[in-house]
Amino acid sequence: MRMDRLALDYLRRAGSRLIDAESAFKRGDYPEIVRYSQEAVELSLKAVLRILGIEYPKVHEVSDILLLYRDNYPEWFSANLDRIMEISKELALKRAPAMYGIEASGKTPSDLFDEDDAEEALKSGRYVHDLCRKFIEEFIEASDKD
Repeated sequence: MRMDRLALDYLRRAGSRLIDAESAFKRGDYPEIVRYSQEAVELSLKAVLRILGIEYPKVHEVSDILLLYRDNYPEWFSANLDRIMEISKELALKRAPAMYGIEASGKTPSDLFDEDDAEEALKSGRYVHDLCRKFIEEFIEASDKD
């Protein structure tokens, strides 16, 4: 069963997270940018899996599942998959510290993430979201022709 509506909703919400990240950037709230960018990547990737009808575990990082279904993607998406998975893994590792810091060492989220971290996270979030949006748009267009 195709899940177009759900996938499109995930993708829209991922875009909203990027808007939130851009707003946080204007405020200089760097940990929030990392967090929102991670959420954008997570929702974008889950949108791709959802449109393909692939069930995924309810976790924040789905690279293993993406890799299992590599043959289901067009060549241009597969060519970017290693970078997509790298971004997803990196941001997933930063998710909790961006929210809570590292309490055991007395580090706040603001101690851990600076402007460079925020710029990289936002750039990565946009990259993954753009690729996923293109994938989903092409998938729907091809399905509509069938």
